[in-house]
Amino acid sequence: HEMVLEQVRRHRSGNLAMGGATRSLFCLVGVMCITQGYCFTLSPSPLAATGRAAKLLSASRSAPALRASRWSMSDSDEKVKEVLQYCESVYQTNRRPTSTVTCGDVKIGSDHPIALQTMTTAMTTEVQESIDQVMRCADAGADLVRLTVQGQREADACQKIKDGLLKKGYKTPLVADIHFAPKIAMQVAECFDKIRVNPGNFADGRKKFEDIVYDTPEAYQAELDFIEETFTPLVLKCKENNVAMRIGTNHGSLSARTLSYFGDTPAGMVESAFEFARICRKHDYHNFLFSMKASNPKVMVQAYRLLAAEMYALGWDYPMHLGVTEAGEGEDGRMKSAIGIGTLLQDGLGDTIRVSLTEDPWLELDPCGKLKAIALEQAEKKIWTDAVPTWRESTRDFKQFTQRQGDLPMQKEEDELDLRNVLHRDGSVLQAVSLAQLAKPDELYYNLGCKTAVGMPFKDIATTDSIFLREVPSEKAEKERTALRRLQEVGVGVLAPAEVLAKTPLPNAIATFDLAKVAEGKVEMPDKAVRMAISVRGDESDEVLGALKDQSPVMILLNVPDGVSRVHASRRVFNFLKENKITAPVIHHVVIDGPRDEVVLTVGSQVGCSLVDGNGDGILIESPSNDPEFMRTTSFGLLQGSRMRNTKTEYVSCPSCGRTLFDLQTVTAEISEATGHLPGVTIAVMGCIVNGPGEMADADFGYVGGAPGKIDLYVGKEVVKKGIPSAEACQGLIDLIKQYDRWVDKEPAEEEPAEEAVAA
Repeated sequence: HEMVLEQVRRHRSGNLAMGGATRSLFCLVGVMCITQGYCFTLSPSPLAATGRAAKLLSASRSAPALRASRWSMSDSDEKVKEVLQYCESVYQTNRRPTSTVTCGDVKIGSDHPIALQTMTTAMTTEVQESIDQVMRCADAGADLVRLTVQGQREADACQKIKDGLLKKGYKTPLVADIHFAPKIAMQVAECFDKIRVNPGNFADGRKKFEDIVYDTPEAYQAELDFIEETFTPLVLKCKENNVAMRIGTNHGSLSARTLSYFGDTPAGMVESAFEFARICRKHDYHNFLFSMKASNPKVMVQAYRLLAAEMYALGWDYPMHLGVTEAGEGEDGRMKSAIGIGTLLQDGLGDTIRVSLTEDPWLELDPCGKLKAIALEQAEKKIWTDAVPTWRESTRDFKQFTQRQGDLPMQKEEDELDLRNVLHRDGSVLQAVSLAQLAKPDELYYNLGCKTAVGMPFKDIATTDSIFLREVPSEKAEKERTALRRLQEVGVGVLAPAEVLAKTPLPNAIATFDLAKVAEGKVEMPDKAVRMAISVRGDESDEVLGALKDQSPVMILLNVPDGVSRVHASRRVFNFLKENKITAPVIHHVVIDGPRDEVVLTVGSQVGCSLVDGNGDGILIESPSNDPEFMRTTSFGLLQGSRMRNTKTEYVSCPSCGRTLFDLQTVTAEISEATGHLPGVTIAVMGCIVNGPGEMADADFGYVGGAPGKIDLYVGKEVVKKGIPSAEACQGLIDLIKQYDRWVDKEPAEEEPAEEAVAA
């Protein structure tokens, strides 16, 4: 291994010509490393061996990194891994310094405010409707607006749209979205302020998803030469006209060349963009930025971090546009966007953002602005991070995802009830319950997601795993205590503060202790309590935090107080737990109040940042002003968006644009109603072929506009039925899901208890 690392170092420094024997050796060692559980990849280079090794790696469980020579091969070597820099600081939110990109009157980069962007849904050929939408988006706060320009008619309309906006007094920069059409891009660069190109299809044509193997460097280089020939005229045109450019890679639309070398990986996404960036730099054109979009927030975060790390290593400082593509609609779309965009903003990454929702484009600006505000507050209030004691990160490797595994509760012989289900192996949802809610058992069972039979609750797929009580009902409160006992009997855990349980004992309860009191030795289990949980703030001294070493809690509640950075305090706690091999499950405990969308966006940003790093075993949200069912569905949405626990159908739904061939919002709602009960199934709803197989990499089934009034159905990336009339397409999708044995009939929904029934 050391020999090969030395070879890699020599290759990167230009002192090693990689011949056939060396390439074979690298491939062999790649296999060896995979079998030994190591992660091993090579720096991006147009060499067949690099591709083979990376392709082998994409099939392994280890996520690829671009630079193997910068980190050790094994923990057993007792070597400290050198953590590649991907942001200015992992200890506080500092914005990454960048160059400035000029886009019309808008400046993009670290010296300027984060810019908000959206995209019109009108057909670009409908000039007046496009003008009206741009104006409405600008009035809602958009700094830039993107329009699709897929052909000659759309390109001809662009100048008219620009002129019409100027007549109305709107100078909002316009961005042309280009796929498959280099010549069209050249025309639009004469009137629009920015061109977005997708490296996966700008020069490579429409995606056929062929498995192409390049056996020689010459074959690979031939395609790079073709890309340069095709792309260079646009680079020169943009440079001449001072037009900006976004090199925007999408996870699901990588070129066949990139897929053959890197697989469908973040490393492939970065290298795909760098191929185009090198051409820009060759011609001294630097008015561009990058994006690394994916519908999977975890993939998206990893790709952007890897992009930033590679730019740090190369000395590049180009800005980045952030977005989770095809996020969907409603709270689910906002949650996925918050997890992806919010996580990166917390690390100081990102200079423009877009929340891609299957809604009207001006509705995207509100969540955009709120995500920006959350990040700015974090960055500006340094007291939040100053409150976290000094520490050194040593256990988190952003280049590969590793889920920290907390130990699930074990059953003891003396236990009266089965406590093994108070947490869930894929991620747990805890829910705060008040005495008033306990007084209405039927309504409580419904809000906790229980099924009921003759008034008795039973756990379902999305039932709250445990509940948290600030107050415990008195021994005389028979109705409330009966409700608690029935929940405990079906595996729902009941937690309450130890001091509350000491005054009012509750059979089979889990007592929560503050870590500060545990450190002082003030641990006395209340009568009838059967387990302990410990509440940790994250800003304790190292000495107090060290008290966890001597305890065996059934779970840790990570409850970061106001005025302390949740992101950075959480990192410190998880780093401590990993260093000391403490394996208690950690539940992120968030106390927050406010409107629904603010709760979703804040929790998604600040807790999702830990979950995408594999740090966390569940969520407990206390939000007194919001109804309990919303808090439960939000909690499960966070876990599903973080790719932990699937409790419903996952949708990859494009935000619509001028290419869309049907009413996307109506169709998405119809499909959701018919198929929303299929956990573990992912369905893509795409307006056209560009947002079809090219951007639905995670989907099991696809519903894609093929022509006006016609729908194509996909299994994975393969079209299996073409030209189905729109009126028959939803049923056709259901039949297809049944054909592949992924369908289950929908069970009758539990009826929400009527007020009079509850009162009775």
